[in-house]
Amino acid sequence: MSDQIITATLDNGLQVFLKEIHTAPIISHWVWYRVGSRNETAGKTGISHWVEHMQFKGTPKYPAGVLDQAVSRDGGVWNAFTYLDWTAFFATMPKEKIDLSIDLEADRMQNSLFLPEEVESERTVILSEREGSENEPMFRLNEATDRAAFDHHPYGIEVIGEKKDLLSISRDDLYEHYCNYYSPANAVLTMAGDFEAKEMLERLQKRYQEVPERAVKRIPVTPEAPLKEERRVTVEGPGETVYLRLVWRAPAGSAADIFPLAVLDSILTGPSSLNMFGSGSISNKTSRLYQPLIEDQVAIAFNGSYNTTIDPYLYAITVIMHPAHQPEEAVALIDRQLDQIRSGKISLQEMEKAVKQARALFAYGTENITNQAYWLGYTEMFDKYAWFSEFVPSLKKVSVEDVARVAAQYLRPDQRVIGMYKPYLSKGGSA
Repeated sequence: MSDQIITATLDNGLQVFLKEIHTAPIISHWVWYRVGSRNETAGKTGISHWVEHMQFKGTPKYPAGVLDQAVSRDGGVWNAFTYLDWTAFFATMPKEKIDLSIDLEADRMQNSLFLPEEVESERTVILSEREGSENEPMFRLNEATDRAAFDHHPYGIEVIGEKKDLLSISRDDLYEHYCNYYSPANAVLTMAGDFEAKEMLERLQKRYQEVPERAVKRIPVTPEAPLKEERRVTVEGPGETVYLRLVWRAPAGSAADIFPLAVLDSILTGPSSLNMFGSGSISNKTSRLYQPLIEDQVAIAFNGSYNTTIDPYLYAITVIMHPAHQPEEAVALIDRQLDQIRSGKISLQEMEKAVKQARALFAYGTENITNQAYWLGYTEMFDKYAWFSEFVPSLKKVSVEDVARVAAQYLRPDQRVIGMYKPYLSKGGSA
């Protein structure tokens, strides 16, 4: 698979990244916008996710419902995602059909209708999505711990937004958000697959250059001060299972410390995938926490997670408790392992295994054409594509001292939030 990337910036500011991969007659085409929940203010949380939904509700050229039929008829798959820092749209199509994806993305970059009846219909859909998530213990626990981890930064609010805001956001609010952020100068187009880069760039220039550049008004985001003491939150709800979540502020995605954190994560909980679109998985049976939590039956399952973001976000450990044990027991076991790591009690063999597993999971998340196009854009949302190509070499450079330092700097007891989800008893007396 070639690593050569062709890049260009159109006159309207649209950045283009092309990667030829001639292993199958398909092309994956992504358009990334630098807008997510990080770009929202109080009273309008969830607006970025809602605008993403509205991009599927039609333009004069492609009315609502026509797009799905057209893409499916041509043998393609497509979808969209909204996250903290970005919104992305993609289609993976047979190579001879890719012009449909190119045309529809360029069209809805400037011509989405935001019909009032579609806005109200989608309000119902998103409220239902929000209410459905509220029935899930992990959503409720994640929302509570994220909110407690940030005092004012937008990262503390779920991407779907607050229910009160979803009830009050207007059609004009949505359209203004769209007009501001869906500018070619605020977008990155990535493409991987079976094409000739020079010819494809000419096709993209011809179609996307028609979209006028628009100035983007950006909302300044104030960094958060470090937490000064441990915070605790408890959430009660239906169910029979107790969940535990510990979160610490993690380094930003572009920071050098993200690589020691990746190795630390692999040692402690097993490696986490950074591919939010789709990747394989690796067992965590060789991680530090497996024996004390799972083999000793303190917990049923656990995992670690972190994401690469513009601003410092969170490193999290989530534990599903065994019914015979209490969350505090799991916290004590996690602290014991972190104390050892902070003191540098990590063997070279353990380091090599952790790096190998993190590298393997990273490789699983890059193995197909759609994932290759994903990485071209995703890395540009928080850093540069060079971050991707340097990921494995950077892991190899991580030392025991690096891991111990990162654990001591970021995963301190006084800089964490401990969240617990506890089932409440029903009126009938059973959980």
